[in-house]
Amino acid sequence: MSASALEVSDLFVNFGPTPAIMGLSADIPLGSLTAVVGPNGAGKSTLLKTVVGQLRPASGRVSFGKLKRSDVAYLPQQSSIERDFPITVLEIVTMGLWNEIGPFGAPNRQQRDEVERAIAAVGMTGLEDRAIGQLSGGQLQRALFARLLLQKGRLILLDEPFSAVDAKTLKDLLGVIKEWHTGGTTVLAVLHDQDTVTAHFPETLLMARGLVAHGPTRQVLTGENTELANRMCEACADDEHTCSKAA
Repeated sequence: MSASALEVSDLFVNFGPTPAIMGLSADIPLGSLTAVVGPNGAGKSTLLKTVVGQLRPASGRVSFGKLKRSDVAYLPQQSSIERDFPITVLEIVTMGLWNEIGPFGAPNRQQRDEVERAIAAVGMTGLEDRAIGQLSGGQLQRALFARLLLQKGRLILLDEPFSAVDAKTLKDLLGVIKEWHTGGTTVLAVLHDQDTVTAHFPETLLMARGLVAHGPTRQVLTGENTELANRMCEACADDEHTCSKAA
């Protein structure tokens, strides 16, 4: 049996009186590349926020198998990033060194070289001094991926990493993810586009507040499983506000 990077056991998470996740159990193997999919309101983003400790479960357990919480790197949805904050590409990427230099430390020469290499790896060389408010959606996502590169996480959680990006950026960021996977990093990504999932993610976790199916992508993304997930989320569809928060 493969060692685990993440174990979720009988997890319940609520928004007020409304359950966002109900009895979810899943085991994410160390070194796996897994897409998290499901209808709107399925609890996908809620799952990632719970894993990183932003949300507290009502009951159940999240554990990290062979890893520690400090091994986790998290990229939230781009909509949660404050674009008006006066920070440059260089500064936001350098924040990936926070665990090494702290919130007020300055990088040494070796670390500055690492920052430059991370920026180059995502195709942002020459834009280091540009404010994030002046970036396109794709450019901002590239910068955020560069920050993740510096965090050196062993478990990387991505929440809708390809929203608001063009085809070239999608291809380049998929390349970064594949390099992580090849290097043994565990990646768990919330995605909507099933073509991208089928083409690039060997494992899929399909959820609809609870678990629908988890395993090889082509075995999980069947018409029968998709229909079951939609039926499981029908109750949520009557409450658009709750669904949007639990998505």
